[in-house]
Amino acid sequence: MATVHYEVTDGVAWLTIDRPEAHNALSASVRNGLFDGVRRFNADGEAKVLVLTGAGEKAFCAGGDLKEMNETALTVPPPDFLPQLGRNIDVPKPTIAAVNGIAYGGGFLLAQQCDLVVAAEHARFAVSEVKVGRGAPWAAPLSWLVPPRVALEILLTGDPISAARAQRYGLVNEVVPGAELRERTQRLAERIAANAPLSVLAAKRTAYLSASHDRADAYDRAEEIWAPVYLSKDAQEGPLAFREKRKPVWQGR
Repeated sequence: MATVHYEVTDGVAWLTIDRPEAHNALSASVRNGLFDGVRRFNADGEAKVLVLTGAGEKAFCAGGDLKEMNETALTVPPPDFLPQLGRNIDVPKPTIAAVNGIAYGGGFLLAQQCDLVVAAEHARFAVSEVKVGRGAPWAAPLSWLVPPRVALEILLTGDPISAARAQRYGLVNEVVPGAELRERTQRLAERIAANAPLSVLAAKRTAYLSASHDRADAYDRAEEIWAPVYLSKDAQEGPLAFREKRKPVWQGR
């Protein structure tokens, strides 16, 4: 049976890890299914936003499948061990993690690499590698997402933090009751999907510029990113729709 499922609802693609009996751990079949699902989303013209989540109410993803790691005597994971959005697989469109339970190790990685995070109230986050003698090179961006001392505490202790605390630190955008997680995440994704597609893509690229460029270079690159948007037909459609008091009809060009 498939361990990862892909479905699209009103322009929002839901990619769900379906191994609740194993806390949605990252077995080989899950990792391959995630890669396939992300590639499918990239190629899906009807899907404007990707939501990554896990089946059940206990776990978003508990991280690597330690039993499988032991059986295969895994040492250093290869660069393509699992999809790291924006690192080993490009995802131009927006992504959201809907964290429905624990997000430990590789599960933390998956949430970290999404653009936005919506978490159930009972969700917990941990980079637990120090507790099992494994590594977390993928956590390099963490001190860009949260204050450095918070990142150090998360990495050095391996202890879980609550969804509420993660929101205070800026790791999570919204914390909601577990029963409302899918509906609230869908609504957020639909608000994004309703916007001008070229502007959305440019906005995402712009937001990450300061992570890898100095201020002056970031401004220059942002001008390059947004120039085609200003010159697009959608840039004329937006003001016209406002003047005519109607919803804009985006063409993505």
